[in-house]
Amino acid sequence: MPSAPSRRSIASFRNYADAEQAVDALSDRGFPVHRVAIVGRDLEVVEQVTGRLDYPRAALRGAAGGAVTGALIGWLFGLLSWIIPVIGWLLLMVYGLVFGAIVGALLGLLVHAMQGGRRDFSSATAMRPRTYELMVDEDVAADAVHILGWDR
Repeated sequence: MPSAPSRRSIASFRNYADAEQAVDALSDRGFPVHRVAIVGRDLEVVEQVTGRLDYPRAALRGAAGGAVTGALIGWLFGLLSWIIPVIGWLLLMVYGLVFGAIVGALLGLLVHAMQGGRRDFSSATAMRPRTYELMVDEDVAADAVHILGWDR
């Protein structure tokens, strides 16, 4: 496996759109952009709270996950059906969906009740960098700086 070329940071941006715009400007001027990388630095985990999690919502989340799982299992069993394949496939998928939704809802309620109020909210977690570095191969970095007009 060939070693990666030595790269140099020529700029730092607070958001990805600005870094993308700089690479686009290089591309528009014929720079070999395959020698450029946008590198996210200083990753941070952001957990955005999306709402309160109560018993009805816990049951609904469990039912949704169970329905999907049940439908997939029913579909797989339906594929193995040799007698009346289309009707068997559809029926097993619907039965799996219904059964999975019921079991999922019950499990969602059970898990929520067992947590004892410790996590009564739902959230979405994302990882994002604080800054974006524009990294360019060392031997063409001066050209990139000159093309972007940052050498003045």
